[in-house]
Amino acid sequence: MDRIIDNYFNVTVLAAALPPVLHGFLITVEVALCVIAGGLLAGLGLALLRCAAIRPLDLLITIYVDLFRTLPQLVVMIFLYFGLPYLGPTLSPFATVVMALGAVLSAFAAEIFWSAIQALPRGQWDAARALGLKPLPILFLVILPQAVRLATPLLNNRAIAITKGTALGTAVALPETLGSAQSVMSITANPSPLTLAAALYLCFFIPLVVASRAIERRVAKTG
Repeated sequence: MDRIIDNYFNVTVLAAALPPVLHGFLITVEVALCVIAGGLLAGLGLALLRCAAIRPLDLLITIYVDLFRTLPQLVVMIFLYFGLPYLGPTLSPFATVVMALGAVLSAFAAEIFWSAIQALPRGQWDAARALGLKPLPILFLVILPQAVRLATPLLNNRAIAITKGTALGTAVALPETLGSAQSVMSITANPSPLTLAAALYLCFFIPLVVASRAIERRVAKTG
């Protein structure tokens, strides 16, 4: 028992690890919030563009969605950080992780939104047209609110799953929670910083899960 405490709950090591790991945790939170906001908005935009029923545009969006739903998150990060500079642009580690995870989330979100829109009965469109509404008001006032209600549970689950990928940011030198903990661990030769990192992850993701469930219940009631 003493060995477990010394290895994973060493007070001296935890005290030394707290400032850098906490700084990394703040970066993790910033990245996660940017990914969720950007990914969901981009996914919604892509789904709405598909409603225009323009064949070439629909094909391009389908290719984008299938590509980023298939590629592992780490592969996308490595390509953006190490491969993109050969084409000209150079991204910071923060921008790389946000763009990579945001692209993956937007692909899943686009498919979820589009599936929710397609799941609504065609009679919704016909009834709105019979009332004299134009296509855009029908989409934004009649169809989209119902589609968002249907899509919310899946979006919440996917957003949480993808934001866990912030831990992969250490591969592109982002000083996030796990990377900071590993740096301290290598210096102290003690894995206690990983315990601190795990605790901080729980402090972020447990409230995020609780909030997502609250959003689902509220959306279900309004429906």
